[in-house]
Amino acid sequence: MCLAVPGKIVTIDNSNEDLKMGKVDFSGIIKDVCFDLVPEVNVGDYVVVHVGFALIVLNEEEALKNIDLINEIMSY
Repeated sequence: MCLAVPGKIVTIDNSNEDLKMGKVDFSGIIKDVCFDLVPEVNVGDYVVVHVGFALIVLNEEEALKNIDLINEIMSY
């Protein structure tokens, strides 16, 4: 089973024109993420990430609901 997790974009690095990268905050854990599949993203957006790639952009309300559900599952 695979899991894609929502997180909030904290930085975007446009220095490499071949690869759009940045950092995403997953409830306090910051990871490097590739944004090539969602080039329209901005700092502060929420994205769903799987194996280091942002797959889709979520609105804040939907992202926070998903984060709450994941936290609830993890508390069992």
